[in-house]
Parts: sequence; structure tokens; C-alpha cells
Amino acid sequence: MTVQERLTALRQLMSQHNIDAYLITSADNHQSEYVGEHFKSRAFITGFTGSAGNAVITMDKAGLWTDGRYFIQAETELAGSGIELYKMGNPGVPTVDDFLDSILPENGVLGFDGRVISMSEGKKYKEKFAYKNVRLEDKYDLIDSIWTERPAMSEHPVFILEEKYSGESTASKLSRVREEMKKVGATAHLLITLDDIAWLLNFRGRDVAYTPVVLSYAIIMMDCVHLFINKKKLSDEVKSILSRDNVDLHDYNDIYDFVATLSTEEIVLLDSARLNFALYNCIPSNIKIVEATNPALLFKAVKNEIEIENIKKAHIKDAIAHTKFMYWVKTTYDKEEITELSASDKLEALRAEQENFLWPSFAPISAYGPHAAMCHYSSSEETNVVLEGGTLYLTDTGGNYLEGSTDITRTVALGEIKSELKRDFTNVLRGNLALSRAKFLYGCSGLNLDILARQYLWSNNQDFNHGTGHGVGYLLSIHEPACRFNWKSIEETVRPLEGGMVITDEPGIYIEDSHGIRSENELLVRKDVKNEYGQFMSFEVLTFVPFDLDAIEPSLLNKEEKVQLNAYHKQVYDIVAPHLNDEEREWLKKYTRAI
Repeated sequence: MTVQERLTALRQLMSQHNIDAYLITSADNHQSEYVGEHFKSRAFITGFTGSAGNAVITMDKAGLWTDGRYFIQAETELAGSGIELYKMGNPGVPTVDDFLDSILPENGVLGFDGRVISMSEGKKYKEKFAYKNVRLEDKYDLIDSIWTERPAMSEHPVFILEEKYSGESTASKLSRVREEMKKVGATAHLLITLDDIAWLLNFRGRDVAYTPVVLSYAIIMMDCVHLFINKKKLSDEVKSILSRDNVDLHDYNDIYDFVATLSTEEIVLLDSARLNFALYNCIPSNIKIVEATNPALLFKAVKNEIEIENIKKAHIKDAIAHTKFMYWVKTTYDKEEITELSASDKLEALRAEQENFLWPSFAPISAYGPHAAMCHYSSSEETNVVLEGGTLYLTDTGGNYLEGSTDITRTVALGEIKSELKRDFTNVLRGNLALSRAKFLYGCSGLNLDILARQYLWSNNQDFNHGTGHGVGYLLSIHEPACRFNWKSIEETVRPLEGGMVITDEPGIYIEDSHGIRSENELLVRKDVKNEYGQFMSFEVLTFVPFDLDAIEPSLLNKEEKVQLNAYHKQVYDIVAPHLNDEEREWLKKYTRAI
């Protein structure tokens, strides 16, 4: 079926159910950022494959909303579909809410699958459109009726993350969560977010591409945990380990009926931004609800000392693989044919040589020349090109290891490049260095510090249309909530940066039809000096791969920046060189030389 045919079929179903507008999100039943193939309804109905975006379909209009990371990609993928692109955040562009308000009639019906809409979103729509007496119809997954070849839900087996990797037992984590429950008077905690459940129960899986989580729901009681999961995924050993912590097993979809029969004496703790609307509607109306952030969200963001030591090991492995890759690309592109896809495969193969490598931590970006101007470009057989000299090549990739997950972006020059490319590269690098050397008082957040990474671009009347950094989970979500660098975003950037958090530092610049540049390291938040002014904080760099000296314009760097870059490159050489062969080591010596 073409996109137009799918829209026609959807509108026929909407007409049957008297639905005026149907909302399709990119989420799954668990409010996940990245989802399994079964849940990619928005991609199916629109043809837009980016990870973020919402679609609204009416009888005569169709729109897709996405953010700046995907503008170029969305324009390409929506071409000829009849679906209009709404570039979120741009002047004059209505939000999804405003659009719905403008098209929903009096006594109209807004439809959506309540399992993929958050509780807070559903309540917002109910309140916002009450003045029109708009009814919410959340019972129908209309896409399922159209998607005849919809992939089944994953049945990959679950594995236990041993305490030598997790650094804390499930019993200890449950105890900490229950203490938070007591503080707010809750007797039950309803939890649907996959990374929170995986962290809490110390298990991992492969139910979502790249993200090692398990499709499941959980209700934490004071004496047990009710886990809703496909039991076929659990070996006898996993079942035995879970039973030690009084984890009672239920079938995956039984969560809705179970919640509907909760005792009226229970006081339920839930996170309205991380609970789906359908499940919220199952809670008996006479049960007391306490709304608060999932305790696990903040607990897992602060890594313990064992996790930190493991993460450092993972980054050394990743540095070895990526440095070998960088050497190979820069010394081979003009001798044999290398394409975006073959280069991506080469990098994954080099990672696979490292002990305890599992699989990539997110979909790799391998982008040559103008393709790199698409912030989240994904190469395919249709777009794959050969790497040639005279411009830049960008990779944004990462690996999942038992010791943790990595996320790194490097942009390299292939041969001699123009001065404007060197200028842009150097200004992006200066932002990366400035943020990583920041010292700040405790209480500062990513909202306060984001300007450090943007200052050199802003002074040149340039910017990048994405956040500067995001939290990184321990073998969990590569985009972990609780901390971010982003001057525009409030929710996750106002929380203080805590010692033990891991966050990326990734400024960039994107010039359509020309080039894209991003320089990304991961940072560990550390406590620094404490004195009469308070607790100072700083960052420790975790990533050790050279920045390409061929792409830098040294005259744009000040003395402090040169000292910092030279010191960083000395660390890179000292850490990585012992793991390279003679030719690679000589190359690395050249590309970590002092400037």
C-alpha cells in the first residue's frame, strides 16, 4: 500500500467510528523514545521513519510534526504523500494542540490508541477541548486494522545483568524505591517505563532495536513486585533469580485487568508523564493517586562507583575500535572504494572485536558531505554514496557492552577541505571543549550551561537545532532522562547536575546541501572543590578518540584551548596507543601531536 492508500483506509475507519481527527504518536505502550518494529505506527501511516514525531489525520488534512533534527529527512520522506510537514519550534508553526483546536468541531471526537498516549497528554486534551465538548476516543488502534503485515512483538530472551556490572542488587534498589513510596504515603507504584523496570530488576533484553530493554509492566508493592511479561522470554534460571526478590509473574497484557481490580485501600504512586492514558483510565476512580516522578528515573541517572569504573572500561574499548576506524577511513578512502554503508559495517566489526560487545547502542549515522547536514541521516541502499576527498565525513555511533553504553560523534576531513569547513569545524570543537572544562556550583543544570557550547557559533550568527547533550543509561537507553544540556527545554534541564551522572557534549553545525559537523564526547559529572562558596562541580571526559587535526584551523584557537586540546590528545595517545599495531600507532602519534 502507498501512503495515500493507507490514509484512505484510515479515513474509512475514522468515518465508521465518527472520529474527526486521529492522532498517531511515535511511542509504544511504555512511552519509549525508541520502539520495536511492532509499534512503528506513525512511520507506517506517514512514511516518515525518524524516531520522533506525531501525525494528525483528519478527513481532508494530514500533518506531521517533528523537531529540527529531522526537518530535512522529513521533507524528503513526505514528498508526494499529501502529508504536510510542521516544523516544530519554527515561527508561525502551530503546535499539535493548536492545530487540533483549530480543526476539531463542537461535539467532535478526537481518536487515538490510549496505550501510546501518556496520561498527562490525555488529561491535557480532555481539559483543553472541554469547552467544545470534544470527546476522547482512546479504545481504537485503527492502524492495526490497516497494517496487515504488522511485525509481531519481540520474543527475545531476557538475561540478568550480574551485580559486578550493575553495582547494586535488586533488593537494594527495591528498598530505595519503597523508601520513596513511604515518603509520599504510597502502597503501590505503577511502573511502565522499560528502562526503569530493567534497571530496577537488573535484567536486560532485545525487545527494542538497539536499546537492551524488555517489554513489561510492573507494580511495586511493599512486599512483592507484580511483573507483567511474556513468560516465554524467561528461562528457569531467570525466573528463579526474580523469585528471590518476591517477583510474581503475570502475562504481559493482564496489567489492564489487574489494575482495574486493585483494592480501594491502595495508594498508587505514578508518573503522569510516564504512564499511558489507557492504563490510567483502568485505575478505579475511588483509589487515591499520588503523582510524582518515578524514583528510578533519578536513581539510575546517578551511576554508582562500580558502574562508573565499568563505563570507563567500555569507553576504552570503544576508543580502540573507533581510533582504528578513523585510521582506516583516512588512510584508505583514496585507495579503495568505501561507502557510507561499508564504513558503518567496518566500525561495527571493529567494535565486535572488543570483549563483551553486544550490539550497537543506537542506529548508526554514517554521513558523507551534504548527507551530514541531515542531523539524523540514515544511509540506505538508495542513498548510499562513495567517500571521496575534498569534504567531511561524519559518524554518530555507539556500542552496547556489558560494561555500559557509548555514544560518540566524530567528523573527519577526507583530504584537503575548504577554509569555511575548517572554520565551522573549529567553532564546533571550541564549544565542545568549553563545555567540558566548565566548573560550576552545585545547583546548576543543563539549562545554565548550554550556552558554553553554543557561544562560538552564536558569535558567528550560527546555531544548531538540537540539544547539546543528553543523559546516557548504563546498558539502557542511550537518551536517558533526568539530565540534558538544552537552553530551550525546561523539564529535564532544570534538575541539578548530580555527581555520577553521565551526559553527552555534542555541539554541531549543519549547512544544507553542503556539510554537517558534530563533535561528541561523553562527560561524567564530578564533585569538585567544596568551600565557603559551596560545592563546586566539574566534568571528567570519558571518550578518548582524537579530533581530526586536519579539520582544525589552529589560528582560531586561543592559548587555553590549545593547551586543553593538546592535553586531551596526550591522554588519547597514552590510553589507546598500546592497543594498536605499529602503523596505527604511528598514525595516532601524528594525529595527537601538540599544536
